[in-house]
Amino acid sequence: MKLLSDASEYALRGVVWLAQRKGQTFKLREISDGTKAAPGYLIKVLQSLAKAGIVSTQRGSAGGFALIREPETLTLLEVINAVDPIERIRTCPLGLKSHGTCLCPMHKRIDDAMAFVEETMGNSTVTDLMDGRAGSIPMSDGPLA
Repeated sequence: MKLLSDASEYALRGVVWLAQRKGQTFKLREISDGTKAAPGYLIKVLQSLAKAGIVSTQRGSAGGFALIREPETLTLLEVINAVDPIERIRTCPLGLKSHGTCLCPMHKRIDDAMAFVEETMGNSTVTDLMDGRAGSIPMSDGPLA
């Protein structure tokens, strides 16, 4: 079971890679090669990050992508929410009418765990991730499946 979606992992890889090269603009292929992310999927992630105001994008021969937020203040939750927000459990995922809008003890514990993940990501910055203070997301040996 994966905690983060492929989109979230790609977004974190891309943002960290760009943060390590702050102030520079890179083509999709350079970011793809540097993060070992599939370019066809990475472009969609980068476009979502641009829409959220995390990266800039410029077309043309001198264009590309650049990080426009400060890694010291950009939280992991902001990056994740830009591409694939963490979903909390609000009603019974099994659709049991007897539960109504109240969560059973099992789903309440799962939602509490998701709240903890959300809080942890919200309290961790890209710089924390780069420095290893927020754990690590290793660059894989190849594109995600």
